[in-house]
Amino acid sequence: MTSGSLDDGDAARVGTAQPLDADIIVIGAGAAGLWAAAVAAREGASVLVLEKTERAGTKILASGGTRCNLTTTLGPQAAAKLFGAAERFILPALKALPPATVRQHFHALGVPTVEEPELEKVFPASQRARDVRDALRDDALRAGVRIWYEARVHGLAPATAPPDGTWTVTLAGKTLRCQKLLVCPGGQSYPLTGTTGDGYRWITSLGLSLTPPVPALVPLSSDEPWVHALSGIAIANAHARLHDPEDRIVARRERPVLFTHHGLSGPGAMDLSVHVAHAARVGSTRGWTVAIDLLPESDLDALRALLTEAASRPGAPHLARTLHDGLPGRILAAVTAQAGLDDPNPPLNKVDRRTRNRLADALKGLRVPVSGTLGWDKAEVTGGGLALTEVERTTLEVARHPGLYVFGELLDLTGPIGGLNFQAAFATANLAARHAARTLAPALG
Repeated sequence: MTSGSLDDGDAARVGTAQPLDADIIVIGAGAAGLWAAAVAAREGASVLVLEKTERAGTKILASGGTRCNLTTTLGPQAAAKLFGAAERFILPALKALPPATVRQHFHALGVPTVEEPELEKVFPASQRARDVRDALRDDALRAGVRIWYEARVHGLAPATAPPDGTWTVTLAGKTLRCQKLLVCPGGQSYPLTGTTGDGYRWITSLGLSLTPPVPALVPLSSDEPWVHALSGIAIANAHARLHDPEDRIVARRERPVLFTHHGLSGPGAMDLSVHVAHAARVGSTRGWTVAIDLLPESDLDALRALLTEAASRPGAPHLARTLHDGLPGRILAAVTAQAGLDDPNPPLNKVDRRTRNRLADALKGLRVPVSGTLGWDKAEVTGGGLALTEVERTTLEVARHPGLYVFGELLDLTGPIGGLNFQAAFATANLAARHAARTLAPALG
Protein backbone atom coordinates (compact mmCIF):
# COMPACT_ATOMS: atom_id res chain seq x y z
CA MET A 1 0.00 0.00 0.00
CA THR A 2 2.59 2.43 -1.18
CA SER A 3 2.94 5.19 -3.70
CA GLY A 4 6.03 6.84 -5.03
CA SER A 5 7.51 9.30 -7.50
CA LEU A 6 9.56 8.37 -10.55
CA ASP A 7 11.34 11.25 -12.30
CA ASP A 8 12.75 10.84 -15.79
CA GLY A 9 16.26 11.19 -14.45
CA ASP A 10 15.74 9.28 -11.23
CA ALA A 11 14.16 5.95 -12.15
CA ALA A 12 16.89 3.82 -10.65
CA ARG A 13 16.71 5.49 -7.24
CA VAL A 14 12.98 4.81 -6.86
CA GLY A 15 13.34 1.33 -8.33
CA THR A 16 15.68 0.26 -5.56
CA ALA A 17 13.00 1.04 -2.97
CA GLN A 18 10.37 -1.38 -4.27
CA PRO A 19 10.03 -4.21 -6.81
CA LEU A 20 9.73 -3.13 -10.41
CA ASP A 21 7.79 -6.13 -11.82
CA ALA A 22 4.08 -6.73 -11.26
CA ASP A 23 1.40 -9.10 -12.51
CA ILE A 24 -0.42 -6.12 -13.97
CA ILE A 25 0.82 -2.66 -14.87
CA VAL A 26 -1.74 0.09 -15.36
CA ILE A 27 -0.67 3.16 -17.32
CA GLY A 28 -2.59 6.19 -16.11
CA ALA A 29 -3.94 7.08 -12.64
CA GLY A 30 -7.12 8.70 -13.86
CA ALA A 31 -10.69 7.57 -13.25
CA ALA A 32 -10.38 4.44 -15.40
CA GLY A 33 -6.90 3.52 -14.18
CA LEU A 34 -7.66 3.86 -10.48
CA TRP A 35 -10.87 1.86 -10.80
CA ALA A 36 -9.13 -0.90 -12.79
CA ALA A 37 -6.20 -1.08 -10.39
CA ALA A 38 -8.42 -1.56 -7.35
CA VAL A 39 -10.52 -4.24 -9.08
CA ALA A 40 -7.46 -6.19 -10.27
CA ALA A 41 -5.76 -6.02 -6.87
CA ARG A 42 -8.87 -7.33 -5.12
CA GLU A 43 -8.86 -10.22 -7.59
CA GLY A 44 -5.45 -11.15 -6.17
CA ALA A 45 -3.08 -9.58 -8.71
CA SER A 46 -0.06 -7.49 -7.82
CA VAL A 47 -0.69 -4.13 -9.48
CA LEU A 48 1.56 -1.17 -10.27
CA VAL A 49 0.12 2.08 -11.61
CA LEU A 50 2.34 4.46 -13.58
CA GLU A 51 1.23 8.09 -13.61
CA LYS A 52 3.30 10.66 -15.49
CA THR A 53 2.13 13.65 -13.42
CA GLU A 54 2.75 14.35 -9.76
CA ARG A 55 -0.72 13.35 -8.56
CA ALA A 56 -3.58 11.01 -9.36
CA GLY A 57 -6.83 12.01 -11.02
CA THR A 58 -5.98 15.57 -12.03
CA LYS A 59 -8.66 15.56 -14.72
CA ILE A 60 -11.22 14.30 -12.21
CA LEU A 61 -10.53 17.40 -10.13
CA ALA A 62 -11.32 19.65 -13.09
CA SER A 63 -14.44 17.83 -14.25
CA GLY A 64 -17.96 19.12 -13.97
CA GLY A 65 -16.80 22.58 -12.94
CA THR A 66 -14.89 20.87 -10.06
CA ARG A 67 -18.12 19.09 -9.04
CA CYS A 68 -17.54 15.85 -11.02
CA ASN A 69 -20.63 14.48 -12.76
CA LEU A 70 -19.54 10.91 -12.02
CA THR A 71 -22.36 8.89 -13.60
CA THR A 72 -25.94 9.02 -14.87
CA THR A 73 -29.38 8.19 -13.51
CA LEU A 74 -30.12 6.18 -16.67
CA GLY A 75 -30.14 2.40 -16.82
CA PRO A 76 -27.64 0.43 -18.94
CA GLN A 77 -29.83 0.12 -22.05
CA ALA A 78 -30.80 3.80 -22.16
CA ALA A 79 -27.24 4.92 -21.45
CA ALA A 80 -25.83 2.67 -24.19
CA LYS A 81 -28.14 4.21 -26.80
CA LEU A 82 -26.56 7.61 -26.19
CA PHE A 83 -23.26 6.30 -27.55
CA GLY A 84 -24.77 6.10 -31.02
CA ALA A 85 -22.91 3.72 -33.33
CA ALA A 86 -20.93 2.40 -30.32
CA GLU A 87 -24.08 1.20 -28.51
CA ARG A 88 -23.41 -2.48 -29.19
CA PHE A 89 -19.80 -2.15 -28.07
CA ILE A 90 -20.45 -0.43 -24.76
CA LEU A 91 -23.55 -2.36 -23.67
CA PRO A 92 -21.74 -5.41 -22.14
CA ALA A 93 -19.63 -3.11 -19.97
CA LEU A 94 -22.66 -1.10 -18.83
CA LYS A 95 -24.58 -4.27 -18.01
CA ALA A 96 -21.67 -5.65 -15.99
CA LEU A 97 -21.26 -2.37 -14.09
CA PRO A 98 -24.49 -0.34 -14.36
CA PRO A 99 -24.69 3.29 -13.22
CA ALA A 100 -26.64 2.31 -10.10
CA THR A 101 -23.78 0.03 -9.04
CA VAL A 102 -21.25 2.82 -9.56
CA ARG A 103 -23.28 4.98 -7.18
CA GLN A 104 -23.46 2.17 -4.63
CA HIS A 105 -19.70 1.75 -4.83
CA PHE A 106 -19.07 5.40 -4.12
CA HIS A 107 -21.55 5.30 -1.25
CA ALA A 108 -19.56 2.39 0.20
CA LEU A 109 -16.39 4.47 -0.18
CA GLY A 110 -17.94 7.28 1.86
CA VAL A 111 -19.01 9.47 -1.06
CA PRO A 112 -22.82 9.81 -1.07
CA THR A 113 -24.34 11.10 -4.30
CA VAL A 114 -27.19 13.34 -5.37
CA GLU A 115 -29.14 13.59 -8.61
CA GLU A 116 -29.89 16.44 -10.99
CA PRO A 117 -32.71 14.51 -12.67
CA GLU A 118 -33.58 17.05 -15.36
CA LEU A 119 -30.30 16.18 -17.13
CA GLU A 120 -29.87 12.65 -15.67
CA LYS A 121 -26.72 13.76 -13.82
CA VAL A 122 -25.24 12.37 -10.60
CA PHE A 123 -22.79 14.34 -8.43
CA PRO A 124 -21.11 13.76 -5.08
CA ALA A 125 -23.35 15.18 -2.37
CA SER A 126 -20.46 17.36 -1.24
CA GLN A 127 -20.29 18.89 -4.76
CA ARG A 128 -16.51 18.37 -4.60
CA ALA A 129 -14.64 16.49 -7.31
CA ARG A 130 -11.76 16.03 -4.89
CA ASP A 131 -13.88 13.63 -2.84
CA VAL A 132 -14.34 11.42 -5.91
CA ARG A 133 -10.64 11.48 -6.74
CA ASP A 134 -9.58 10.79 -3.16
CA ALA A 135 -12.03 7.90 -2.83
CA LEU A 136 -10.76 6.20 -5.99
CA ARG A 137 -7.10 6.69 -5.10
CA ASP A 138 -7.48 5.58 -1.50
CA ASP A 139 -9.53 2.55 -2.51
CA ALA A 140 -6.73 1.43 -4.83
CA LEU A 141 -4.10 1.91 -2.15
CA ARG A 142 -6.14 -0.04 0.41
CA ALA A 143 -6.38 -2.89 -2.10
CA GLY A 144 -2.58 -3.05 -2.21
CA VAL A 145 -1.96 -1.11 -5.41
CA ARG A 146 1.37 0.68 -5.79
CA ILE A 147 1.30 4.04 -7.59
CA TRP A 148 4.41 5.63 -9.07
CA TYR A 149 4.05 9.30 -9.85
CA GLU A 150 6.10 11.29 -12.36
CA ALA A 151 6.61 8.00 -14.21
CA ARG A 152 6.62 8.99 -17.85
CA VAL A 153 6.22 6.03 -20.20
CA HIS A 154 8.34 6.16 -23.34
CA GLY A 155 7.14 2.98 -24.97
CA LEU A 156 5.59 -0.42 -24.58
CA ALA A 157 6.00 -3.71 -26.39
CA PRO A 158 5.23 -7.40 -26.09
CA ALA A 159 8.29 -9.15 -24.66
CA THR A 160 7.43 -12.79 -25.36
CA ALA A 161 4.63 -14.67 -27.04
CA PRO A 162 1.59 -16.18 -25.28
CA PRO A 163 0.59 -18.27 -23.42
CA ASP A 164 3.39 -17.26 -21.06
CA GLY A 165 3.83 -13.89 -22.67
CA THR A 166 4.88 -10.71 -20.95
CA TRP A 167 4.80 -7.02 -21.76
CA THR A 168 7.51 -4.46 -21.23
CA VAL A 169 7.07 -0.81 -20.39
CA THR A 170 9.99 1.52 -20.98
CA LEU A 171 10.66 4.48 -18.72
CA ALA A 172 13.74 6.70 -18.70
CA GLY A 173 16.61 4.35 -17.93
CA LYS A 174 14.38 1.51 -16.78
CA THR A 175 12.26 -1.26 -18.30
CA LEU A 176 9.43 -2.88 -16.36
CA ARG A 177 7.91 -6.27 -17.08
CA CYS A 178 4.35 -7.49 -16.46
CA GLN A 179 2.01 -10.25 -17.53
CA LYS A 180 -0.90 -7.99 -18.39
CA LEU A 181 -0.71 -4.37 -19.47
CA LEU A 182 -3.71 -2.08 -18.96
CA VAL A 183 -3.45 1.16 -20.94
CA CYS A 184 -5.71 4.08 -20.00
CA PRO A 185 -3.71 7.34 -20.08
CA GLY A 186 -6.72 9.36 -21.24
CA GLY A 187 -7.10 11.16 -24.52
CA GLN A 188 -6.01 14.66 -25.46
CA SER A 189 -8.59 16.93 -23.84
CA TYR A 190 -7.60 19.21 -20.96
CA PRO A 191 -3.88 18.86 -21.86
CA LEU A 192 -2.86 20.90 -18.81
CA THR A 193 -3.97 17.94 -16.67
CA GLY A 194 -1.42 15.69 -18.39
CA THR A 195 -3.64 14.13 -21.05
CA THR A 196 -1.51 15.05 -24.04
CA GLY A 197 -2.25 12.12 -26.33
CA ASP A 198 0.71 9.90 -25.40
CA GLY A 199 -1.35 6.75 -25.92
CA TYR A 200 -1.90 7.39 -29.62
CA ARG A 201 1.80 6.93 -30.35
CA TRP A 202 1.84 3.61 -28.49
CA ILE A 203 -1.25 2.41 -30.38
CA THR A 204 0.17 3.19 -33.79
CA SER A 205 3.57 1.68 -32.87
CA LEU A 206 1.77 -1.65 -32.41
CA GLY A 207 0.14 -1.43 -35.83
CA LEU A 208 -3.35 -0.81 -34.44
CA SER A 209 -6.01 1.29 -36.15
CA LEU A 210 -6.53 4.77 -34.79
CA THR A 211 -9.49 7.04 -35.45
CA PRO A 212 -7.84 10.48 -35.53
CA PRO A 213 -8.52 12.27 -32.23
CA VAL A 214 -10.53 15.49 -32.17
CA PRO A 215 -11.82 17.70 -29.34
CA ALA A 216 -15.32 16.70 -28.17
CA LEU A 217 -17.88 18.07 -25.72
CA VAL A 218 -16.44 21.48 -26.51
CA PRO A 219 -18.15 24.83 -27.22
CA LEU A 220 -18.78 25.72 -30.86
CA SER A 221 -17.44 28.86 -32.49
CA SER A 222 -19.27 31.13 -34.94
CA ASP A 223 -17.93 34.02 -36.98
CA GLU A 224 -21.30 35.77 -37.15
CA PRO A 225 -21.48 39.08 -35.20
CA TRP A 226 -25.23 38.64 -34.62
CA VAL A 227 -24.50 35.38 -32.78
CA HIS A 228 -21.96 37.12 -30.54
CA ALA A 229 -24.55 39.83 -29.82
CA LEU A 230 -26.74 37.17 -28.18
CA SER A 231 -24.03 36.33 -25.63
CA GLY A 232 -25.43 35.39 -22.23
CA ILE A 233 -28.82 34.18 -23.47
CA ALA A 234 -29.67 30.61 -22.48
CA ILE A 235 -32.40 28.55 -24.12
CA ALA A 236 -33.27 26.08 -21.38
CA ASN A 237 -35.60 23.86 -23.40
CA ALA A 238 -33.78 23.99 -26.73
CA HIS A 239 -33.94 21.25 -29.34
CA ALA A 240 -30.74 21.56 -31.38
CA ARG A 241 -30.06 19.96 -34.76
CA LEU A 242 -26.69 19.91 -36.51
CA HIS A 243 -26.92 20.31 -40.30
CA ASP A 244 -24.08 19.62 -42.75
CA PRO A 245 -23.47 21.73 -45.89
CA GLU A 246 -26.01 19.58 -47.81
CA ASP A 247 -28.56 20.41 -45.09
CA ARG A 248 -28.67 16.83 -43.87
CA ILE A 249 -29.32 16.42 -40.13
CA VAL A 250 -26.15 14.86 -38.70
CA ALA A 251 -27.19 14.77 -35.04
CA ARG A 252 -29.70 16.27 -32.64
CA ARG A 253 -29.93 16.90 -28.91
CA GLU A 254 -32.65 18.12 -26.54
CA ARG A 255 -30.56 19.99 -24.02
CA PRO A 256 -29.94 23.63 -22.94
CA VAL A 257 -28.01 25.88 -25.32
CA LEU A 258 -26.10 28.99 -24.27
CA PHE A 259 -25.06 31.80 -26.61
CA THR A 260 -21.55 33.11 -25.90
CA HIS A 261 -19.26 35.76 -27.30
CA HIS A 262 -17.56 32.94 -29.24
CA GLY A 263 -20.65 31.07 -30.47
CA LEU A 264 -22.63 28.33 -28.71
CA SER A 265 -22.08 26.41 -25.51
CA GLY A 266 -24.21 24.40 -23.09
CA PRO A 267 -24.95 20.66 -23.33
CA GLY A 268 -27.13 20.96 -26.42
CA ALA A 269 -24.33 22.50 -28.48
CA MET A 270 -21.36 20.70 -26.92
CA ASP A 271 -22.92 17.28 -27.51
CA LEU A 272 -22.89 18.06 -31.25
CA SER A 273 -19.32 19.30 -31.33
CA VAL A 274 -17.52 16.04 -32.16
CA HIS A 275 -19.10 16.04 -35.63
CA VAL A 276 -17.98 19.61 -36.27
CA ALA A 277 -14.48 18.76 -35.06
CA HIS A 278 -14.23 15.78 -37.43
CA ALA A 279 -15.39 18.00 -40.31
CA ALA A 280 -12.79 20.63 -39.43
CA ARG A 281 -10.05 18.01 -39.31
CA VAL A 282 -10.70 16.67 -42.81
CA GLY A 283 -11.60 19.91 -44.52
CA SER A 284 -13.88 22.84 -43.81
CA THR A 285 -16.87 23.63 -41.63
CA ARG A 286 -18.22 26.09 -44.18
CA GLY A 287 -21.96 25.55 -44.50
CA TRP A 288 -22.38 23.73 -41.17
CA THR A 289 -25.17 25.13 -38.99
CA VAL A 290 -26.96 24.43 -35.74
CA ALA A 291 -30.72 24.87 -36.00
CA ILE A 292 -32.28 25.68 -32.62
CA ASP A 293 -35.96 24.95 -32.12
CA LEU A 294 -36.97 27.80 -29.81
CA LEU A 295 -40.53 26.51 -29.35
CA PRO A 296 -40.23 22.72 -29.15
CA GLU A 297 -43.67 22.36 -27.60
CA SER A 298 -45.32 23.88 -30.68
CA ASP A 299 -45.92 22.03 -33.93
CA LEU A 300 -44.82 23.94 -37.05
CA ASP A 301 -48.25 23.85 -38.65
CA ALA A 302 -49.89 24.93 -35.40
CA LEU A 303 -47.41 27.81 -35.09
CA ARG A 304 -48.13 28.95 -38.63
CA ALA A 305 -51.85 28.82 -37.87
CA LEU A 306 -51.30 30.86 -34.68
CA LEU A 307 -49.48 33.60 -36.57
CA THR A 308 -52.14 33.64 -39.30
CA GLU A 309 -54.95 33.89 -36.75
CA ALA A 310 -53.14 36.68 -34.90
CA ALA A 311 -52.68 38.62 -38.13
CA SER A 312 -56.44 38.66 -38.58
CA ARG A 313 -57.20 40.10 -35.13
CA PRO A 314 -58.10 43.74 -34.65
CA GLY A 315 -55.59 45.85 -32.78
CA ALA A 316 -52.53 44.76 -34.76
CA PRO A 317 -50.94 42.31 -32.25
CA HIS A 318 -47.16 42.21 -32.37
CA LEU A 319 -45.05 39.05 -32.60
CA ALA A 320 -43.84 39.02 -28.97
CA ARG A 321 -47.37 39.46 -27.58
CA THR A 322 -48.70 36.72 -29.83
CA LEU A 323 -46.14 34.13 -28.77
CA HIS A 324 -46.54 34.61 -24.97
CA ASP A 325 -43.38 32.55 -24.47
CA GLY A 326 -40.93 34.93 -22.85
CA LEU A 327 -38.31 34.67 -25.60
CA PRO A 328 -35.74 37.46 -25.10
CA GLY A 329 -36.03 40.45 -27.39
CA ARG A 330 -32.57 39.83 -28.83
CA ILE A 331 -33.61 36.31 -29.82
CA LEU A 332 -36.77 37.64 -31.49
CA ALA A 333 -34.63 40.14 -33.38
CA ALA A 334 -32.48 37.27 -34.68
CA VAL A 335 -35.62 35.34 -35.66
CA THR A 336 -37.15 38.25 -37.54
CA ALA A 337 -33.85 38.99 -39.28
CA GLN A 338 -33.67 35.36 -40.46
CA ALA A 339 -37.20 35.77 -41.80
CA GLY A 340 -36.09 38.86 -43.75
CA LEU A 341 -37.68 41.54 -41.56
CA ASP A 342 -36.06 44.71 -40.25
CA ASP A 343 -38.55 45.17 -37.40
CA PRO A 344 -37.56 42.97 -34.42
CA ASN A 345 -41.19 42.87 -33.16
CA PRO A 346 -43.49 43.49 -36.11
CA PRO A 347 -47.29 43.85 -35.98
CA LEU A 348 -48.44 40.63 -37.61
CA ASN A 349 -51.16 42.22 -39.70
CA LYS A 350 -48.36 44.03 -41.55
CA VAL A 351 -46.57 40.77 -42.39
CA ASP A 352 -47.58 38.81 -45.49
CA ARG A 353 -48.31 35.09 -45.41
CA ARG A 354 -45.00 34.00 -46.94
CA THR A 355 -43.03 36.04 -44.40
CA ARG A 356 -45.17 34.72 -41.52
CA ASN A 357 -44.26 31.21 -42.64
CA ARG A 358 -40.57 32.19 -42.64
CA LEU A 359 -41.05 33.51 -39.09
CA ALA A 360 -42.49 30.17 -38.02
CA ASP A 361 -39.62 28.34 -39.71
CA ALA A 362 -37.08 30.53 -37.90
CA LEU A 363 -38.78 29.97 -34.54
CA LYS A 364 -38.64 26.23 -35.14
CA GLY A 365 -35.07 26.34 -36.42
CA LEU A 366 -32.98 29.46 -35.81
CA ARG A 367 -29.94 28.78 -37.99
CA VAL A 368 -26.57 29.49 -36.34
CA PRO A 369 -23.56 29.14 -38.68
CA VAL A 370 -20.63 27.40 -36.97
CA SER A 371 -17.00 27.83 -37.92
CA GLY A 372 -15.43 25.19 -35.66
CA THR A 373 -14.84 24.45 -31.99
CA LEU A 374 -12.85 26.11 -29.22
CA GLY A 375 -10.28 23.32 -29.37
CA TRP A 376 -8.47 21.02 -26.98
CA ASP A 377 -8.10 23.44 -24.08
CA LYS A 378 -11.90 23.72 -23.73
CA ALA A 379 -12.79 20.12 -24.63
CA GLU A 380 -14.16 17.90 -21.87
CA VAL A 381 -13.33 14.65 -23.67
CA THR A 382 -11.65 13.32 -26.81
CA GLY A 383 -13.43 12.05 -29.89
CA GLY A 384 -11.56 9.31 -31.75
CA GLY A 385 -8.95 6.91 -30.42
CA LEU A 386 -8.29 3.19 -30.76
CA ALA A 387 -10.78 1.73 -33.24
CA LEU A 388 -13.37 -0.37 -31.45
CA THR A 389 -12.88 -3.16 -33.99
CA GLU A 390 -9.44 -3.76 -32.44
CA VAL A 391 -10.87 -4.60 -29.00
CA GLU A 392 -12.94 -7.47 -27.63
CA ARG A 393 -16.02 -5.74 -26.25
CA THR A 394 -16.58 -8.23 -23.40
CA THR A 395 -12.98 -8.09 -22.09
CA LEU A 396 -11.39 -4.90 -23.53
CA GLU A 397 -8.40 -7.02 -24.58
CA VAL A 398 -6.80 -6.05 -27.86
CA ALA A 399 -7.51 -8.91 -30.25
CA ARG A 400 -4.15 -8.85 -32.03
CA HIS A 401 -2.09 -8.40 -28.85
CA PRO A 402 -3.01 -10.84 -26.04
CA GLY A 403 -2.35 -9.41 -22.60
CA LEU A 404 -2.88 -5.80 -23.74
CA TYR A 405 -6.05 -4.01 -22.64
CA VAL A 406 -7.16 -0.55 -23.74
CA PHE A 407 -10.13 1.25 -22.18
CA GLY A 408 -11.42 4.59 -21.02
CA GLU A 409 -10.95 7.71 -23.12
CA LEU A 410 -8.22 6.16 -25.27
CA LEU A 411 -10.96 4.22 -27.08
CA ASP A 412 -12.97 5.69 -29.95
CA LEU A 413 -15.93 5.97 -27.60
CA THR A 414 -17.61 9.27 -26.78
CA GLY A 415 -20.88 9.85 -24.98
CA PRO A 416 -22.82 13.09 -24.44
CA ILE A 417 -22.65 15.33 -21.39
CA GLY A 418 -24.32 13.83 -18.33
CA GLY A 419 -21.84 11.50 -16.63
CA LEU A 420 -21.79 9.04 -19.55
CA ASN A 421 -18.05 9.29 -20.17
CA PHE A 422 -17.10 8.68 -16.54
CA GLN A 423 -19.55 5.79 -16.49
CA ALA A 424 -17.96 4.34 -19.64
CA ALA A 425 -14.50 4.74 -18.10
CA PHE A 426 -15.50 2.87 -14.93
CA ALA A 427 -17.42 0.16 -16.80
CA THR A 428 -14.71 -0.59 -19.38
CA ALA A 429 -12.06 -0.52 -16.63
CA ASN A 430 -14.07 -3.03 -14.63
CA LEU A 431 -14.29 -5.52 -17.51
CA ALA A 432 -10.61 -5.15 -18.41
CA ALA A 433 -9.34 -5.53 -14.85
CA ARG A 434 -11.45 -8.58 -14.03
CA HIS A 435 -10.46 -10.41 -17.20
CA ALA A 436 -6.79 -9.52 -16.87
CA ALA A 437 -6.59 -10.63 -13.23
CA ARG A 438 -8.57 -13.83 -13.71
CA THR A 439 -6.48 -15.00 -16.69
CA LEU A 440 -3.03 -14.52 -15.18
CA ALA A 441 -0.59 -17.33 -15.85
CA PRO A 442 1.33 -18.93 -12.96
CA ALA A 443 4.17 -16.79 -11.63
CA LEU A 444 6.74 -16.28 -14.37
CA GLY A 445 9.65 -15.66 -12.00
